Amino acid sequence: MCSLLSASRAGYYAWRERTPSEGAQKDAKLATQIRVIHKQSHETYGSPRIHAQLRHDGTRVSRKRVARVMRKERIDVRLRRRFRKTTDSNHKHPIAPNLLKRRFAITSIRARDRVWASDITYIDTMEGWLYLAVVLDLRSRRVVGWSMSQSLETPIVLDALRMALSRRQPSKGVLHHSDRGSQYADKLFRQLLKDHGMKCSMSRKGDCWNNAVVESFNATIKTELIHRTKWMAREDVRAAVYKWIEPGTIRSVSIRRWDIAAPMISRVTRNSRQSRTI
Repeated sequence: MCSLLSASRAGYYAWRERTPSEGAQKDAKLATQIRVIHKQSHETYGSPRIHAQLRHDGTRVSRKRVARVMRKERIDVRLRRRFRKTTDSNHKHPIAPNLLKRRFAITSIRARDRVWASDITYIDTMEGWLYLAVVLDLRSRRVVGWSMSQSLETPIVLDALRMALSRRQPSKGVLHHSDRGSQYADKLFRQLLKDHGMKCSMSRKGDCWNNAVVESFNATIKTELIHRTKWMAREDVRAAVYKWIEPGTIRSVSIRRWDIAAPMISRVTRNSRQSRTI
């Protein structure tokens, strides 16, 4: 083999007995840490989130190095599935201005229950589509209200908001932000906001960044729960979503889920035109 490779015997034995370099040993240790985080995330974290988790855990490392080690070790992320449109902005209902203006930073919001954000996402089952509407408190990053339905009609968002109102019982003046879909612009939904002294805010048409925190929540629940199973029945999904969102009490989105997701929307926060507190 030495003659085939044009290498000396001494060189071959020196290579075989040589211990890994310091850099190789550090990469091996880093690969182990990455695999642990990757497994804990159910194979859903890519290099940005794994890098953020490593930094959170006290490991100083660059994102490029994390990506390089992941490529070398073939640590891959589960891919997301097909898209289904849930927002119908072609309607004749009134459209509210964007009062939130991408002020997503926790420091931009005075207290809990001052700014809520809502959205609807979709779940594919063998029985047909099922839809999930959520209401998040942008200060605590809590899911304060949610609802599921086979229909995309207005009642799904009404039920989610009623749950949030019942559980949190906020004082008047809460800012409610959503996209400009027909459900949120509907007369019944606007009346519910008015009855509880809430202000209505809506994203610009076709701009998902204007509701980035809830979009990030939707991506997380799909990657970590929904897309990991082929769902046979809608009731199975309802039970799984219930356990995922509120294990005994309404779920506070953990550091592992949302502080790690924060870099994904940091550029939106940085690009906010106004930084005053809401």
